[in-house]
This record gives sequence, C-alpha cells and structure tokens, in this order.
Amino acid sequence: MPVFEYQALDEKGRKRKGILNGESLAAAKQKLREEGLYPVEIGETSEQEGGPQRKREFALLRFRSIAGRDLSAMTRELATLLGAGLPLVQSLSSLLAQTANSRLKKILAEIREEINEGESFAGSLARYPRVFSPFYVNMVRAGETSGTLHLVLERVADYTEMQQALRGRVLASLAYPVFMFLVGASVLFFLTTFIIPKIASIFQEMHQDLPLITQILIGTSDVVRSWWWGMLIAAAGAFFALRLAVRKYGRWAFTLDRIKLKIPLTGNIFHKILLARFSHTLGTLLGSGVPLLTALEIAQRVVHNGPMAEAIRKTREDVSEGKSLAGTLSESGLFPPFVIQMISVGEQSGSLEAMLLKVSRSCEEEASSRLVVLTSLLEPVMILVMGALVAFIVVAILLPIFEMNQLIR
Repeated sequence: MPVFEYQALDEKGRKRKGILNGESLAAAKQKLREEGLYPVEIGETSEQEGGPQRKREFALLRFRSIAGRDLSAMTRELATLLGAGLPLVQSLSSLLAQTANSRLKKILAEIREEINEGESFAGSLARYPRVFSPFYVNMVRAGETSGTLHLVLERVADYTEMQQALRGRVLASLAYPVFMFLVGASVLFFLTTFIIPKIASIFQEMHQDLPLITQILIGTSDVVRSWWWGMLIAAAGAFFALRLAVRKYGRWAFTLDRIKLKIPLTGNIFHKILLARFSHTLGTLLGSGVPLLTALEIAQRVVHNGPMAEAIRKTREDVSEGKSLAGTLSESGLFPPFVIQMISVGEQSGSLEAMLLKVSRSCEEEASSRLVVLTSLLEPVMILVMGALVAFIVVAILLPIFEMNQLIR
C-alpha cells in the first residue's frame, strides 16, 4: 500500500505534517478529512512512486544510521504506548505523529506498512541493519515470542541510554585535552609559518652564522610553510590507507585490536569498556529470554574487537558442547578473575543475568574513574610539552640576538 507524506491545516488553521498510508491519493485525502485536517500538499513517498530513484532512496535509507538519542527516545515511547495497552500498529502511528527525525519517521512508516502486510516486528526491523542492531532485533524477537514486548523495549531503551551515557562521559573527558591540543597546534602553526620567517629574514640580512638550534628552527619553518598541504594530504592518505587495509585484510584489524588492548594507560580503559559492553549485552539478552548461545552470538557482534570477539566465538562453541561459561571465558585470558568469579557464581546460583549486569556496572565505573585520572594527567603533560616547544622557539630566536650583543661589545 502506498505511503503518503502530507502538509495540512487543522480546524484552527495550524499547520500539521505527517505520513499516512492509503489505497490511492484520493483515499489518503479522505483519511485526512475524516481526521479533521484539510490537505495543503500531499505526495506519495513509497517505492511505487518515483520508480528506480525512489527505490534507490529507500535502499539507501535502510543502510543510514539514526542518532542513538533519537533511537532511544523512540524505543522508550513505544514501550510506554505498548505498556498502556495500545496495539503495535496504533502505537507506531502515534509515534509517527510525534517523531521529529524525518529519516526515522519514514522508516517507522515502512515498518508499520510491513506489519500490516503480515511481517513480524522483528523481521521488519531486521531490514534496517544500520538503524537496528542484531541486539535490538533479537531482543524484540524475544519480546514478541514471550508476549512481553513492552518490557523488553524498556530494557532496550535502558541499554541504549547506558551506551550513550558511557560514550558521552568518554567524549566529555577528552574534550578539554583535545581543545588544548588544537589551540596549541594552531599557535605553533601560526608562529612557524608567519612569525619565524620574518625573523629569519632579519637574521639572513645580517650575514651572521646562526646557532644550530636556530638553523633547525628556520629549517623546520621553511618545510612547514612550503609543504603543509603535502603533510595534510600524506596524513589523510595514510589514515585512509590504514582503514582500507584493516577492512580488506582481517588480520590487520585483528592485530590492531590486539594492540589497542595493550597500549599503556589507555589499553586498560578500552578493555574495561569492552567488558562492560559484553556483560551488559549478554545480561540484558538473557534477562529477556534469549537463549545463551544466541546471546553469545549477538554479544560477539557488538564488542567490535577482534580478540574479544574470537574469545566469545570459542566460548560459544565450548558452551554448545556442554562446558561452563565461566570456565571457557577464563581460558582466553581476556576476562579478569573478578569477572570469571562473578559469572561462575551466577551460573551456580541461577542468577547469571543479574551477575552480568553487576559486572557491567563495576567495569563501567572503573573505566570512568581511570579515564578521569588519565585526562587529569594529560592536561599538565600537554602544558609541559607546549611550554617546552615555545621555550625552544624563544631560545632559538634569542640566542643569535645575544651573540650579536656580545660581538658589539
């Protein structure tokens, strides 16, 4: 059934926008009139209209992501509507009326139409892999199967908000050091490309032998001033070449992921974040009724780290053969004894999902505290480095001036 996007006026003359479906354009207009709306502009947005161009648009829509905060808010609102007793299709219609994100609105309209045609909610979500992750789809599938979709969606919203909060804390902690670096780099670039060349021209006019430190400074200034664009192109080229190599050759990505875990200071923080993501994902899935093997497969996809994903894959194989989860995870060496002990207690007591969520909270708090310590150390280190560079420039400029004074005397 075609989907129409409209602009209309209500009885008080206020503008309304939205999406609705109908057998034809006339049927869509009739629907609007029945709702007390007077159509001003209405057009079809389904795949039927626009031919190949419209099909390409919706094909691209399936692979374009949605901001996490929009997805979390939509999930929370949908859980509330379903919890109030509204049917799924009617809940999606209510969401369409209040969703501000145009891409998300079109996706919800397509999902509603597919559900009307007999598709399951999870099956419809799976057609948008960049918007709804395997975790999201399988949680919804478990909720549909158990008849607790609204409760499962609340858990999904909690999980999404937790991930967003953790990401926000990381970005907030790095904001000040990054700002300091950008300001310092801009000042050094200005000194190197504008100030130092003018001073160097004065020294050259005096035909005096310059100290080595001054020669190094002038040479560096000449290189940066002449080839700064080449340096930017080389840096960008190296970055994209590395990304291409990582995508094309899996062993490169695996090696890079392993290096990330072993970098001093930051490696431990990154490891804790991965542990928090794994344990929270697995605990949430198990708590929603997803089988352990399926939950491990989903957790393997969401960790986004080669060694960790490989350890989870091997664990899944061993668990399918009857081995314990804690025992197989301990063999990888990537899960600390604390995590293994908590999981072991959860397996023995039958409260594995609760223990996993406790592990997640503990790892998240530890990662946050270590990140705060790291950023507090970065600030004085960056100040010292910038001070040393400025001191080098000052000494390189003043040293030949002092030598000239000595010659005059």
